[in-house]
Amino acid sequence: MAKQRKKMLIVDGYNVLRSGSRYRRLPETAEDYTDDWWNAARDKLINDVINYAGHDMGAIIVFDGGGNDFSEGKSQKIGGIRIMFSPAGQSADKVIEKLAYDAGKRGIETMVVTSDASIQDTVFGGGVDRMSADGFSHEVGEYYEQARLDDSPKVARKNTVAERIPADTLAKLKALRDGK
Repeated sequence: MAKQRKKMLIVDGYNVLRSGSRYRRLPETAEDYTDDWWNAARDKLINDVINYAGHDMGAIIVFDGGGNDFSEGKSQKIGGIRIMFSPAGQSADKVIEKLAYDAGKRGIETMVVTSDASIQDTVFGGGVDRMSADGFSHEVGEYYEQARLDDSPKVARKNTVAERIPADTLAKLKALRDGK
């Protein structure tokens, strides 16, 4: 049996939240990234990535923390995926490009989710696949729709003993029962 190639999903967090049709309902009151709306949107994206990636691939969501003097660029694991803010003074774009480059060098099949054209061009040049924020929004919507359909109630098939017995044996039993 052939060994399955490792897969990695790298998500440009704030880009997807601003550009993905599933997330971009930004209210006028959300002035900065500490707003409750941003917290809820980040949680929704994290849950979506956890469900989308499942056990099939590793996943990293990178949020831009470059403008935050206290951002150390450390990651934490939530639901099996890595969440990180880029370190102070460094954009999420550079972190994503480096992660994609390193994964490619290790032979990991990598998909970068962003609508940022410069990131898409850079990572595609390195042999990494890319998906737009809207494409990801659509894929996640399809995933949830399929899960909903799979969980719809199904009529259980009634299995009787007679259905599980081979036909010739069933005929002999009927003959015994009927006294023939």
